[in-house]
Amino acid sequence: MTSTRERQRAAARARLEREMAERATRARKRRQTQAIVGAAAVLVLVVAGTVWLATSLGGDGDKKQEAAGTAGYSQCAYNEVPKEARSKQVKDVGVPPNQQDNKGTQTMTIDTNLGPVTAKIDRTKVPCTAGSFTYLASKGFFDNTKCHRLVTEGIKVLQCGDPSVTGNGWRDSDGTGGPGYNVTEENLPTEQRPPYPEGVIAMANSGQPGSTGSQFFIVYGDSPLDPNYTVLGTITGGMDLVKQVAAAGDDGAYAKAAGGGHPKKEIVINKLTMSDIQGG
Repeated sequence: MTSTRERQRAAARARLEREMAERATRARKRRQTQAIVGAAAVLVLVVAGTVWLATSLGGDGDKKQEAAGTAGYSQCAYNEVPKEARSKQVKDVGVPPNQQDNKGTQTMTIDTNLGPVTAKIDRTKVPCTAGSFTYLASKGFFDNTKCHRLVTEGIKVLQCGDPSVTGNGWRDSDGTGGPGYNVTEENLPTEQRPPYPEGVIAMANSGQPGSTGSQFFIVYGDSPLDPNYTVLGTITGGMDLVKQVAAAGDDGAYAKAAGGGHPKKEIVINKLTMSDIQGG
């Protein structure tokens, strides 16, 4: 004869088995629902992406659309700065195409009042930054601007690329200008010692990730900077001109903040150009 305790245990086991079965059923339904929702979300993203491509890439862009996803191209994020957050020193010339070649090399030519400075840009290392420079150069973004900052102690760099630094004299706002967008850092020299040796050209930023704009610096002497700045390329000519500017010294205008000051020997970018891609 079954005791009361045994009947209670049997009833408890039966309840537990029912609960476990119900939980399994609910879990199976949840997985099915998630799979359906996930598939729907992917479909929405695909459709949205197709619509964006159809509306954004027309005419000449059709060829780039066909190349999307193939070897030799990178998808770049050029993040627009909200208009309400832009300073008066921002020069808005639009945004580069998101798809950029990641093969071949380019020659940057900086035609200055002192003579030409040239650099080799490797697209395999900096497709997005090179694409940005090529776009800005095509808009005359750098033309008739002055290199506004020279540092001769600790690090040895000449900084240029602010579109607002033009005309005679200097202003407190010099060094705060750029385009209406930012690009993520690339080709960071984390394994290089020193990170920025003499002869490289690199991109300045605000210190925050993804804050690279148009300002760049030419390294005319080994500089132990933290490896947080995109190495754009290598100077191939005109370093003697940069060293002439360095030898003349700076006015110490930035000494209390970032260091250095305005170059005493003025160097003006008459025009900056980027060649067609070679060897791509």
